[in-house]
Amino acid sequence: MSTRRVVGPFNRVEGDLEITLEIERGRIAAAYVNSPLYRGFEQILQGKVPADALVLVPRICGICSVAQSAASALALADAAGIAPPPNGRLAANLTLAAENMADHLTHFYLFFMPDFAHADYATRPWHATIAERFRATTGSAPNQILPARARFMQMMGLLAGKWPHTLAVQPGGSTRPLQSSEIFRLHRTLREFRQFLETVTFGARLEDVAAITSRAQLEAYRTGAGGGDLRTFLAIADDIDLWHLGRGTDRFMSYGCYQEEDRRLFPAGLWHGAAEAFDVAAIQEDISHAWYAAAGLPQHPAAGSTLPVEEKDGAYSWCKAPRLAGQVVETGALARQVVAGHPLARDMIGGCGGSVAARVVARLLELSLVLPAMERWLNQLAPGEPWCISAQPADETSGVGLVEAARGSLGHWITVRRGRIHNYQIIAPTTWNFSPRDAQGQPGALEQALAGLPASDTETLPAAIHHVVRSFDPCMVCTVH
Repeated sequence: MSTRRVVGPFNRVEGDLEITLEIERGRIAAAYVNSPLYRGFEQILQGKVPADALVLVPRICGICSVAQSAASALALADAAGIAPPPNGRLAANLTLAAENMADHLTHFYLFFMPDFAHADYATRPWHATIAERFRATTGSAPNQILPARARFMQMMGLLAGKWPHTLAVQPGGSTRPLQSSEIFRLHRTLREFRQFLETVTFGARLEDVAAITSRAQLEAYRTGAGGGDLRTFLAIADDIDLWHLGRGTDRFMSYGCYQEEDRRLFPAGLWHGAAEAFDVAAIQEDISHAWYAAAGLPQHPAAGSTLPVEEKDGAYSWCKAPRLAGQVVETGALARQVVAGHPLARDMIGGCGGSVAARVVARLLELSLVLPAMERWLNQLAPGEPWCISAQPADETSGVGLVEAARGSLGHWITVRRGRIHNYQIIAPTTWNFSPRDAQGQPGALEQALAGLPASDTETLPAAIHHVVRSFDPCMVCTVH
């Protein structure tokens, strides 16, 4: 006989989250992830002129607002059949990368690491040191990271005019051209951020971290000299075995991101034991267990709808259940690097599958990979050359915009009829990771990752549950939008 317990609301998670656990014989037999807040942006967009999407969708989230703008701009560009000039493409890369890098840093220092300052770990030999460094609001790390993050985010003022909710990200490029003196200031900001990461986070050069190709080399890095908070995390991960905690589907997907002249820095693809091609036409949204009006079989988002209903048998979330060719996939930094073929990412999942430790390491690995790319993109900017072209979508058209936010794959689908938005559908990264069950009864990625963890009917639930949830870096306000 099983016992049901409800966990939530969660702190240090963006937005509202509630999880129901079925506990049987001291373990989680099943988990049901509920996104309890419905918002309705897709209904708000209907009937608006297409350009209004660029004003409204950044309001979905104050943390991922540039990613929402970027996906919308790409969908409108696809609908209009245009591509930005090189300066516009580079500015879009830099703006999205700045937001994504800030997200990774925030998650590691302010959302994830404070868990280890919890009293649950008071008996561990590292607890006193970790509590002094990472305790929320009072630790030395938050007081060190926040000024560094603020200085880094000053880039947004130059690149995007403001953050969040910029209007500089447009289908035809960027409306914020940069002068040579501003590019010089951006170089200085990146140099200072690099110095912070190499001194405080890694205790090593970014290039040396990016060159780690295996768990064995990662272990050699951990035991080497130089300090850095990544080494601290790796020691904890080994001590309490975060490498075997929170295994999900082991099916990883990335839309690909950061368009360069002839390729993307991180390509699109699917990984399930081997590399497979990504097919956007294979995406479908299942609403069997979500509070939406049934529309028959699962639908591709370009043809889908979002019609909320107050009561529905079997429903337990406002989150839909997106599937790729009918399968559950995981998305995020680990998925991006596995799909991109980074040897460390593939070695991490080769032994233990997707895990709490692998997700955290992949997030920090991206800091070491993307910052040098940002330096290269800055060098490629050409002041005086065009930054943006203008074009209007036809009165009858459609488009899709696929990007990678820090938390994973984000897609926008727009259909225009008689010059107005007829349909607008969004699938956010956490919609993939925190989806409910589908018509076949397949649990979502988090629901699978939680199943089998130790849990008591009556005692305080273990911190491991929180580690698994936070390892996905969820954004619940984007999830239901």
